[in-house]
Amino acid sequence: MNQSMIKGIAIGGLTMVVLTASGITGYKAMKAGPRFAEVRGVKEVTETVHAPRQECQDVQVQKQAPVKDGDRIVGTVSGGVVGGLLGSTLGNGRGKTVTTVAGAAAGAFAGNQVQKKLQERDQVTTTETHCKTVSDASKKVVGYDVTYRLDGKENVVRMSFNPGQQIPVKDGHLVLTPPETKKVEAK
Repeated sequence: MNQSMIKGIAIGGLTMVVLTASGITGYKAMKAGPRFAEVRGVKEVTETVHAPRQECQDVQVQKQAPVKDGDRIVGTVSGGVVGGLLGSTLGNGRGKTVTTVAGAAAGAFAGNQVQKKLQERDQVTTTETHCKTVSDASKKVVGYDVTYRLDGKENVVRMSFNPGQQIPVKDGHLVLTPPETKKVEAK
């Protein structure tokens, strides 16, 4: 065998090894499929969250003042005295005694009733705190409906995070787990 023939066989063999290796690598890349799905749209999915809280305000309230003379003795006695004095100015003799007693009785009743009306109208104003439970509504993002394109087909998948422009694909399936974030240590 001459040297040029040996060189030709060596170069041909080497070329075959390189072509076979690149063919296998290309075949594996084609068989593995795309590495990413193209994101076509992202829509936030929200839910309404209600948070109860107390809402209080001070309110002016009028109430009947506490009664100090519940039996209305002052009004009864005062009315009786005034009625008796007025009754004594009327009549003569035994008639004067009757009008005095009748005036005292009528005056006592009238004084009692006047004191009752005054006590009912006697008001005090106090400040009371009135509270009620109200609910604040807010929106909370619970996920993302992601429209993506993979192998020429459009589909929608719900994800827990916004994937950005691409979704990783492994073995022909979407990788739906959030990417790991690097933790920064405090110094």
